Amino acid sequence: MADALTQEQIDAMLAGVAAGGDIESVADTSTGVVKDYDFRAPKKLTKERMKVLSSIFDNYARLMSSYLTGLLRLYCKVSLNSIEEQKYFEFNNALPDYVMMGIFNLVINDDEVEDVSAIVQLSNSISYIMIDRLLGGKGASSADSDRDFTEIEVSVMRGIIKSMTDMFQEPWENYVELKPVLNKIETNSRVVSSIGYDDTMIIAMLDVYINETKSIISVCIPTLELDGLMQKYATFNAKGARKSDEAREHERKESIMTTLSHSLLNVTAVLGETNLDMYDVMNLQMGDIIPLGKGIDNNIILNVGGQTWFDGKLGVFNSKKAIKIENVLRNDFNQ
Repeated sequence: MADALTQEQIDAMLAGVAAGGDIESVADTSTGVVKDYDFRAPKKLTKERMKVLSSIFDNYARLMSSYLTGLLRLYCKVSLNSIEEQKYFEFNNALPDYVMMGIFNLVINDDEVEDVSAIVQLSNSISYIMIDRLLGGKGASSADSDRDFTEIEVSVMRGIIKSMTDMFQEPWENYVELKPVLNKIETNSRVVSSIGYDDTMIIAMLDVYINETKSIISVCIPTLELDGLMQKYATFNAKGARKSDEAREHERKESIMTTLSHSLLNVTAVLGETNLDMYDVMNLQMGDIIPLGKGIDNNIILNVGGQTWFDGKLGVFNSKKAIKIENVLRNDFNQ
């Protein structure tokens, strides 16, 4: 695990600080990977919760792939690249001045948990590909990508971003019921006021491939708000998943029983049985009497699908022969 420091590495760093030296990055000797850690901005989400988020955004990426493929009628693939905590100003400074951003809330029906604000940001290349394709083009990216978007282009993208935000509901359904609400579309990355520049964000980077063009879709969620949400709901992941599995199993059983209940089976009433010689059978005539070895008051057997299930009394109902069931003879019928 590259993020974990051994006690010897920590002691070496503290000794270097006490001697007046600079703190150096410590490499994980097993992989050779060097990763800086800012102690002034410690990570707020545990690795377990990051794994939950990774699963959520993996599901979101699969939904996005299907949506874009159906929308653009082009080969589209979306995959999760990374999830990391980062200051919003660091993320924002890397953006161009003009970019397509959707600002939305994850509305939760719970007075104890605040609604979570979030941003979905599309790189200009994918925005112009979508606009060109939906306006009748082949899906080519614009060479003039440093300009502001027109009102028509924003209107075209509004419906797409609305669908992208609505898709957040399904990946979260095993943890919490929420309703994404798109507040507005912003094309100037420098004037976003719903999130503070010093706020720590969870940045999910999604790689988007449209034909041979690679683009990026980013989702930004404030860590503080997200942590409050996951603290209450993500801990019930196993319980919620178990309930979900039980509900699916119950639905599956109900579906099977419903199908079986409409199946056709032959029901045969057996008045009695006897053994006859072939000679007697060949010489049977009208009016002959065959003894069945059973009293007239005895119950007769009902076979269902060739198996004995019930017995009952022979009688008449609505001027037709009928049998009144008195006993269930198969033990597994009631199980």
